[in-house]
Amino acid sequence: MAQMTRRTFLEKTSAGTAAAGVLAAAGVRLHADPLGIPIGSQTYPERQRIAEGKFVEVLKGMYDAGIRQIELCSPNSYAQFKSLADGKATKKVIEDAGLRAVSSHVGMAELRTALPQAIEWAQSLGLTQIGTASLGGVVSGHTSLNQLRYAAEEYNKMASVVKRAGLQMFLHNEGLENSRLEDGRLTYPVLLEYLDPELVKMQFQMSSMRVIGNPIVYFTNHPGRFISAHVHGVNLDTPVAPYAGMPLPIKQTAPAAGRGRGPAVPGIAIGDDSVDWPKVFEAMKIGGVKNYFIEQEQANGWDAMVKGAAYLKTLTV
Repeated sequence: MAQMTRRTFLEKTSAGTAAAGVLAAAGVRLHADPLGIPIGSQTYPERQRIAEGKFVEVLKGMYDAGIRQIELCSPNSYAQFKSLADGKATKKVIEDAGLRAVSSHVGMAELRTALPQAIEWAQSLGLTQIGTASLGGVVSGHTSLNQLRYAAEEYNKMASVVKRAGLQMFLHNEGLENSRLEDGRLTYPVLLEYLDPELVKMQFQMSSMRVIGNPIVYFTNHPGRFISAHVHGVNLDTPVAPYAGMPLPIKQTAPAAGRGRGPAVPGIAIGDDSVDWPKVFEAMKIGGVKNYFIEQEQANGWDAMVKGAAYLKTLTV
C-alpha cells in the first residue's frame, strides 16, 4: 500500500467533510438508526418458519432488511421456538448472522413455575431483558383493583429475582394492561403506580395507543419507565377508544387509511400509516427507551417489516 502523506490525508478528509456538509445543506438525510439504536425486530411473526427449521433463513432476511437486534420468545413458553432451547448454540447462530439477541418474551406460566431455568436460558444467550406479554386475562375488557394489585405484587416479586440475576424485567401490554377498572379508569396508568419502577420496566405496544392513550405522553411523563417498544404501522384515522386529554400523534396529512393490525388483514408499514413517527421517536429519546422491535403480524407482515425498516433508516432523532 502506498504511504499517504499528512497533506494528502488532510485534503481527503476535508473533501469528505465538505461533501457531508453539502448533503446536509441539500436536505439529504444520511442513514442513521433512530435514537442511535440498531433497528430491531420481534421474531414472533416468523414463528411458523422458525418451527419449520428456517431460523437461519429468517435471520439472514432480517439482516438484509437492516435489522441488527432481535427479540426472541422462550422455547418453553412458545412451542414454535423449541428448537432454540440450547441458548449457547442459538447465540452463535444469531451472531454468525450478524445480529444480536437482547430481549425475550416469556409466558407467565413459565415465570411462575420455572423462573430459574428461564433466567439461565436468557443468560446463556447474552440477553439483557426478559418479560411477558401480559399479566393475565380479563373478563369483558374489565378488571378489578384487587386483581390489579395482586398481579402487580406477583410480578414485582418475580422481577426482584430477575434483577438479582443481572437482567431487567419488562412488561408488555396486550391483555389486562389494556383493560379498564370497574370504575371506568384505564388500567395501564394505575398499573404503573403499583409496579416497582426499578424492578419492572415497560415495553409499549404501539397499536395499543388506540386504547390506552398517546405514547408520547407516557414516555415524557414517565422518564426511565419505558425500556422498549413494539413498533408497527397503526391506523389512527378511526381511534378505538381515544383517551381524553391524550390526543394521538396523527400526521398532519395522513395517507389513505388501512384497517389496523391482525393476522387476517393487510398490514400497514411504518411510515405508510397515520402515526407521526418522528414525534414518537423524539419522545422515546426523552423517555430513555433502549430498544425498539418491529412487529408486523399480518399476512404481509414480512414485506411490511422490510418496508418499515427502510423507513426507520430515514429518521434522524
